Order: sequence, then structure tokens, then C-alpha cells
Amino acid sequence: MAHLDVQPKRKGSVLIWIIFAILAIATAVLLYRGCNRSAPLKVDTTDTIKTDSAKSDSNIIVTTQPNWNAIDFNIPRSSYDEITDTAIIVKGNDKYTIYSLGENILFAADKSSLQPAAEVKLKQIAASLDKRYKTAEIAVYGHTDSTGTAGANKQLGEDRANAVKDWLSTKGGIIPDKISIHSLGEQKPLTTNATAKGRAQNRSVEIVAYAEGEK
Repeated sequence: MAHLDVQPKRKGSVLIWIIFAILAIATAVLLYRGCNRSAPLKVDTTDTIKTDSAKSDSNIIVTTQPNWNAIDFNIPRSSYDEITDTAIIVKGNDKYTIYSLGENILFAADKSSLQPAAEVKLKQIAASLDKRYKTAEIAVYGHTDSTGTAGANKQLGEDRANAVKDWLSTKGGIIPDKISIHSLGEQKPLTTNATAKGRAQNRSVEIVAYAEGEK
């Protein structure tokens, strides 16, 4: 009978392979966890952007500009203590005040240069504006009667309004950028043009101070 030389397997080599396998698995696990930690977190910024936008919108200040085309020149009369000259007519409501002067007081017939006597009237108006409407927007309106052509009346109203604006800005202490010019000419008459008295009333200059809530 042949003699078989069978040697038992070495337990040490099997154990080494098991250890290597455990180390490999452990290394793989550590690498996997490390990759997950290094990955940046995804943050949904949609809500944040919307919130910031809403906050910005809430801080916007909306300012309202005067509607100079909607001025009512027939509002009730008013009175201010500092206006003592009876030639100056004061009208007012909760939005604006109108200082009205006849054109014959400010100008010679068909002229747009201020007469010397006009300065006394304009000084009272300027003092009242400084007292009550320091930050107001100011508009100067030139009115004429219906005598002559519409184009000529429009130009005359503009020239007279500009003359009053120049005085208010150079001698009345009002910032020029605060004053706007509006020539109505024969449009929007204050009363009828059918009579001499009515035409005289329609030849006027109105200084309007628009400052709702500033009184």
C-alpha cells in the first residue's frame, strides 16, 4: 500500500486572510463616511430670497406727486393772520392753499413785467409760504380773459407766471426747483367772460401750495 503524506493546513495563513478582509471592509466603510462628510449640504434658498424680497418691498417709500391739473380754483375762501392785504384772496382745503392776485395788481395791461407795487403783495405771500409751507411744492398759474386769440392768451399767462416764479425764487426765498409753471390762458375761467367785471376777475395769477397734512 502506498503511503500518503498528508500535511494539515496551516491555520495561521487562514487567519491572516481573515484579518486582511476585515481591514479592507473597515477601510471601505471609513472612506465612504469620509466622502459623505465632505459633500456640501444643499440648502434651499428659495424661501430666504422671497423673504428678503418681501422685506425690501416693505421698506419702499411711495411718494405722491401733486396732480396740478386737478386743482379746484373755486374752493372756499380761507384766511391767514399774516395775510393782511385785502387784495390777496386766500382759499384753502385739506390738500392745498391758493393765494390769488388780480393781474391788474401785478401787471400793466397786456404786460408781463411786475409792477413795483406788486412786490408788497408778493412779500406777504412769500412770508406765509415760509411760515406754513416750507417743504411744499408750489405752482404758479397764469389766467387771462377770453379777449384776443387763445394762443396769445396762453403765452401771456405763461410769461406772467414765469415773472412771479422768478420773483419768488430770487426775492421770496423759495427754491426754484419747488416751483412749477402752469399757463391756463383763457381756459378754466374763474367766472364768466361775458362781462367786464368777470373778465377782470379772470385776469389773475394763482400761487398754489400743495402740502396735504402740513398745515
